[in-house]
Amino acid sequence: MLALVTQQFLGNAMAETILIVGATGLIGSLLVRKLIADGRDEGLHLLVRKPLDGDYGAASIHVAPTEQWPGIIASIKAQRAVSCLGSTMKKAGSKEAFAAVDRDLVGTVGKAAKAAGAEQFITVSSTMANAEASGFYLKVKGQAEHLLRGENFNRLDIIRPGLLRGERSGDARFGESLAIIASPLMDRLLHGSLRRYRSIDGREVASAIAALLGQAKPGATIYENDAIWKWADRETA
Repeated sequence: MLALVTQQFLGNAMAETILIVGATGLIGSLLVRKLIADGRDEGLHLLVRKPLDGDYGAASIHVAPTEQWPGIIASIKAQRAVSCLGSTMKKAGSKEAFAAVDRDLVGTVGKAAKAAGAEQFITVSSTMANAEASGFYLKVKGQAEHLLRGENFNRLDIIRPGLLRGERSGDARFGESLAIIASPLMDRLLHGSLRRYRSIDGREVASAIAALLGQAKPGATIYENDAIWKWADRETA
């Protein structure tokens, strides 16, 4: 009887599917590599706009234009979904194009994931994200969070890292590069509640997300730097 119960439990665990969108960005690519390295690629689905190079283990890769994503998400029926989507004003080319990815596409993915039965949704946002912010970037990030909250996921994890450190492919950000160079000094000056603005390594954010994946306690939770470091440490302990 114990063997039968164990087999059923393992079968249920293996059947759980994870969907990741934004797998080519800094956090998304690091998260995918970590999950594969940890042997969590069975049932892993990556939804991208362009073909991927490299070895992705047992992960399923779905290549399609974004207008086809809702239908693909419906067919995957993932229990866990992660959005690492994010652009820049320079890369997007306009405020409208930026909002189309960082707010509208994130919201579309969330809506489709919820309709497909996702129990948990994890999204990478930004520190100080606020739908009422005067700054356009933070306002869009806050609006995306608002859309996801409106889907009433059983569990919603909102990741709000500070300045991200890490290698980005094909997406040079001059302003961020200067800030990262100055971050060792600036980080020492940021204490207490200001720790949320410290720089943080993309690998730590990816580790925190990996640790959060599969957590069952319901509710919507925001994770800033200190909480991200805590979960990253739990994953690597």
